[in-house]
Amino acid sequence: MLANVYRPDLPLADYWVSEKMDGVRGYWDGRQLWTRGGEKISAPGWFTRNWPTVPLDGELWAGRGQFAKAVSTVRQQVPQEQAWRGMRFMVFDLPAHGGPFTERLAALNGLLSTLDSPYARPVVQSRVASHEALMKLLRTTVHGGGEGLMLHRGSSLYKAERNDDLLKLKPYEDADALVVAHVPGQGKYAGMLGALLVETPEGRRFRIGSGLSDPQRHHPPPVGSWISYRYRGLHDSGLPRFATFLRERPDLRS
Repeated sequence: MLANVYRPDLPLADYWVSEKMDGVRGYWDGRQLWTRGGEKISAPGWFTRNWPTVPLDGELWAGRGQFAKAVSTVRQQVPQEQAWRGMRFMVFDLPAHGGPFTERLAALNGLLSTLDSPYARPVVQSRVASHEALMKLLRTTVHGGGEGLMLHRGSSLYKAERNDDLLKLKPYEDADALVVAHVPGQGKYAGMLGALLVETPEGRRFRIGSGLSDPQRHHPPPVGSWISYRYRGLHDSGLPRFATFLRERPDLRS
C-alpha cells in the first residue's frame, strides 16, 4: 500500500494513527525480507529467526533521525552484524489476512505478542478525536525527533495501490523524483553542480538547486538515482513550488 497526503476534511473517526517511521520499507513474505523495489534484503539469520510464515508489511527502522543508517544497513550485501543489532522491523500490516485493517491490526498485535523475537515489533496505533488533536500529536512527534504521522482507514482492505485508505501527515510536503541530468553551476558554484534536473513518476521534469550542500554539489546524486525533495504546494502547471533537495533515496530504484 502507498500513502496519499492527509487533508483536514477527512473523517478522522475512520482512521487509526501511528508515527511515520523514517526507515526502509520492508516486506516479509514468510521466508525472506524484500525492499519496496523488490530487492532481496540480506538480513542475518538471527534477525528473522522465529518470524511467522505469513507476510508482514513494515519499516526497517534504526530509530528517529537514523534514516541514513537504516539505508546503509539494509543495502549491505554481506550483513554487518553490529549494525543489524540496532535495527527493528516495525510491522504495521498483515497483507494476506483478508479482513479490514481494524481486524488485521488485532490479528497483528496478537501474532507478534507471542513471537519469540526482539526484532519484529508492532507499530503502535491509536485513535484521534479531532483535527486539533491530530495536529497536537504531530507537533509532539516532530518535537521528539519523529518524521510525522500515518493514518490508516480502519475499514480498508489491503490493496497495493495509492489511495485515501493510507495517508501521511508531515510538517511539510515531500515527494520522490528520478535524477535525469546534472546542470553545471555558475558563479560561486562554477565547477560544481548548479542544479539537479529531475523527473517525477508522472513524467514531469523540473530543476532542484536549493538544499544541496557543497560536498553534494561536488559529488551529486548520480543520474539514474532517486532523491526526495520538499515543496510548498503546486503551480498551476502541476510542478512543485519552492522545491528543495531533501536527501538521496538509495532504497528506491528505477
